[in-house]
Amino acid sequence: MTTLAFDDQRFNREVSFCKVYSLEDKEKLEKVFLKNRISYFIEWQERPFFSRMFGSDRQKEKNIFTIRINEADVEKATELVQGIESVKLKRTKEE
Repeated sequence: MTTLAFDDQRFNREVSFCKVYSLEDKEKLEKVFLKNRISYFIEWQERPFFSRMFGSDRQKEKNIFTIRINEADVEKATELVQGIESVKLKRTKEE
């Protein structure tokens, strides 16, 4: 089996786009991305028990989803997610 080596080239252009705090809004976001042909990856993070018990009312949601997309789709995706309540956009660019 042959291995290909690529020096000084970045092929992974995936960035953390946003976090979603409700299952319903995650499903809405998935439908919007699918309809507009934006590929995505969802990282599901379960909150620790003590964080759910002693966090503020807003943070008592059980699940947090981090949505990762290709950096070329960030501008288009930003426009599409306006109005989805529990979607919090990331403002930092990953290097």
